Amino acid sequence: MKLFALLAGFLLLICTLGAQESDDVVRGPDGGTDYFVSGITVLPISGKPFSGRSTTEWSRTLEDGSVVTNHLLTVVARDSEGRIYRERHKFVPLNSNEQSPLEAIRIFDPVAHTETFCRVATHLCNVTAYHGRTSFTLRPAGSFDNGKRSLTRESVGNDVIDGINVVGTRETLTIAADVVGNSQPLTVTREFWYSPDLQVNLAITRKDPREGTQTVRLSDLSRAEPDAALFKVPAGFVVQNTTPAKAEN
Repeated sequence: MKLFALLAGFLLLICTLGAQESDDVVRGPDGGTDYFVSGITVLPISGKPFSGRSTTEWSRTLEDGSVVTNHLLTVVARDSEGRIYRERHKFVPLNSNEQSPLEAIRIFDPVAHTETFCRVATHLCNVTAYHGRTSFTLRPAGSFDNGKRSLTRESVGNDVIDGINVVGTRETLTIAADVVGNSQPLTVTREFWYSPDLQVNLAITRKDPREGTQTVRLSDLSRAEPDAALFKVPAGFVVQNTTPAKAEN
């Protein structure tokens, strides 16, 4: 009985100390940090259908010299009417067997002027107005932002990706010290491999000392008309909210 009483007392002391330690821990909630890496931008251009898989690889070197590399794989498509299907996935470690989970689906319809955003976790979709641009204008090379930033641009030749001819361009952006809180000037480089036929970048490499290296590439490209089902609300999803598109003048 004495042994049992001693054991019970010991356990009670441990529980009491644990409770006291928990009571001493006080802090507010932490929102954390959410990262997003932009993939290939697709314009709603009619008459240039395609579909493919977009791979994004993101590598960052930490202060201790270690390297963190994540990646994700998505599906992207555009039909002859210019409607665009995009997926949003989570990053997963590169050297793992994990599949990057699907978070959301976005459908851009330049004919109906709607954007449909569907969250996989809730199986709910929102429909809002959409008026996407069909052209893109390059920023002229040279100094801008009152001399705080400078852009250079050069050709890096021609290549072929999945049987499609592409032209290469490298841009170098220099940001002066103190512009974005930087103690020294920053140099950011971006390389694009662009298909004049599809009017889409098929590969992009971004190197930014603040964000590491990001490589985005389209593969398994098909010029056939994508499945029409891609551009409809997925089966099992419910449209929760609809904002009518405004009529054009």
